[in-house]
Amino acid sequence: MKKLFLILAVTGLFSLGTVNAFAQDAAPAAQTEEVAVANSETDVEGQPMHQAIKQKFLEGGAGWMAPILLCLVLGLAIAIERIIYLNLATINTKKFIAKVEEALKNGGIDAAKEVARSTRGPIASIYYQGLDRYEEGLDVVEKSVVSYGSVQTGQMENGLSWISLFIALSPMLGFMGTVVGMVQAFDNIEAAGDVSPTLVAGGIKVALLTTLAGLISAVILQVFYNYILAKIDGLVISMEDSSITLVDMLTEYNKKK
Repeated sequence: MKKLFLILAVTGLFSLGTVNAFAQDAAPAAQTEEVAVANSETDVEGQPMHQAIKQKFLEGGAGWMAPILLCLVLGLAIAIERIIYLNLATINTKKFIAKVEEALKNGGIDAAKEVARSTRGPIASIYYQGLDRYEEGLDVVEKSVVSYGSVQTGQMENGLSWISLFIALSPMLGFMGTVVGMVQAFDNIEAAGDVSPTLVAGGIKVALLTTLAGLISAVILQVFYNYILAKIDGLVISMEDSSITLVDMLTEYNKKK
């Protein structure tokens, strides 16, 4: 949770600085000055990339673009926290199982528990819970491993519902901006009593830019979401396979006693 707060704080400061930069660019300048920009740093119409993005942000309307940006920032913060958590939870399973098996043969249950206690990750936690209940019988060990595996899976999936919410919310906000932009265009037509490109261009631009921003935000978050799901699926498979190995290992140990 502390890691999540830290990431949220960093991304929040980043987004705040970005919005401040947008506001500064939007304010009228007392003096204008031509700045030479390298060709490698230019984008559309010879503008630098960041300048073009800021301009499109302002043209889309801060009232609609800011919530979409907020969804993207919060979603990325949670996604990064989950990726860090899952990467720290990933271990060399074969090497860990070999250490536990060797400790079990040489030092018994206590030595194997010590190996599991000193290793990070959900697989090590499951092994520790199973070894800790060895004296209660193999049936209890198996039930404990299954139950604690479900707990570990829930912890790995923590926060995914929020990422899913931001994925759904970003394009919805963009489409709402689209509807508002089209309403503005028709209002301009009604007020003028005539149809001309200059009357409807502003409203249509807002509509297209907000939709584009919402879709870009959703696509970025969807990529992170699917990556996190793939990591969780891989860890769950490793947990299930390792749990079977633990039960077999304890069964063999029980026969040798």
